[in-house]
Amino acid sequence: MKIAVIGGGSTYTPELIKGFLDLGPNFPLSELWLMDIDAGRLQVVSGIAQRMVQAAGGQFKVHLATERRPALEGAAYVITQLRVGMMAARREDEYLGRRHGLIGQETTGVGGMAKALRTIPVILEIAHEMEQGAPGALLVNFTNPSGLVTQALAGHAPRTPTVGVCNAPYHAQMDLLALLEGELGQSIDPGRTALDTIGLNHLTWHRGFTLDGEQMWPSVLRLYLEQQRNSPSPVLDPRLVEALGMIPNYYLGFYYESRLRLAEQHEWPPSRAETVMQIEEDLLHKYADPQLSQPPEGLMKRGGAFYSTVATRLIHAHLHDLGETHVVNVPHAGAVPGWPPDWVLELPCRVDRQGFHPLPARPLPPACFGLLAQVKSYELLTVQAAVTGDRDAAYQALLAHPLGPDASQIQVVLDDLLQTHRRYLPQFWPEKAP
Repeated sequence: MKIAVIGGGSTYTPELIKGFLDLGPNFPLSELWLMDIDAGRLQVVSGIAQRMVQAAGGQFKVHLATERRPALEGAAYVITQLRVGMMAARREDEYLGRRHGLIGQETTGVGGMAKALRTIPVILEIAHEMEQGAPGALLVNFTNPSGLVTQALAGHAPRTPTVGVCNAPYHAQMDLLALLEGELGQSIDPGRTALDTIGLNHLTWHRGFTLDGEQMWPSVLRLYLEQQRNSPSPVLDPRLVEALGMIPNYYLGFYYESRLRLAEQHEWPPSRAETVMQIEEDLLHKYADPQLSQPPEGLMKRGGAFYSTVATRLIHAHLHDLGETHVVNVPHAGAVPGWPPDWVLELPCRVDRQGFHPLPARPLPPACFGLLAQVKSYELLTVQAAVTGDRDAAYQALLAHPLGPDASQIQVVLDDLLQTHRRYLPQFWPEKAP
């Protein structure tokens, strides 16, 4: 079996390799193709990848490519973990928000929109190339903003089976499990637990946690509130969590505590992108060590905790028709009564060889649904703008976003965004982009 990784020069790749190796000989991977447009970076990352595989007994072969087509040809699974414009573009996204007095972040607000506009056309190209070179292969998209990109794929590349994935839900599940283990005084296999969560990627609310099918949410919520009340820097105001009876994803802090996040931006540099750039430089230096055959500890500073677990076990469940429950991003297809069925949501799904089947879920309460619906409107408009180059759709997307600029500033912000990333946004410029 062949798996292709588009963006294989990512510093996350050794974690992905570890995940495939941990699956053992029952996982029939024979060829892992790492594709990246940065040949130098790809050589460094593939070096540690190949040493890891060799140290584990050579379970599969690692191939390199700087063009997509040979990597995609005949693949059973394609993982996208790319960043159009690389980390320098992420830094531009962050400072785009900052200079206009807005949240500067890579997956939400104006920065997230800029990233989506650059990314969606490239991901759609990959999906269409898969139709020719790897028909029926599953596209596993980790590229941010993951839910928004998956929404574009669902609408504009429907013949390519697709699932959007993020490590945040599993990270939350493991954090809550740790609280429960402390309470019970015992170690618990994560496979015995399940997280009930719903929303959009990076805009979810956790509202249930089961152990062996038994609902443990009252205890888990109590333990979480105790932890946050005793913390000098709680993730969110404990009173908010108490009032909702749910735990918001930490990205919701950009919406619920915008003034605090804006104040933090005044301390830049370094922004998160600038911090990650230094982390990646250090990681690549370590990866180049010919003696290194395991991911270094510093990899966790990159923010990829549980990435390998989420990616590889999802593919394993799909390949082997396991019927496991995983939290992923797909059109909910009516699983949530009253919500448009073509909305891509992040929610628990049963995973088998036929695909990803959203489990029935109750709608969110009005206090949360209003925000979700507003952000989904922004997502749909952003997809339209990314695909067509429609500047009015892009304007309306900024108007719809809760973290967008005032109406009097929308055109200024949009012009700045389009000019800043002009080389990556040819759809908005009729002439050839410089």
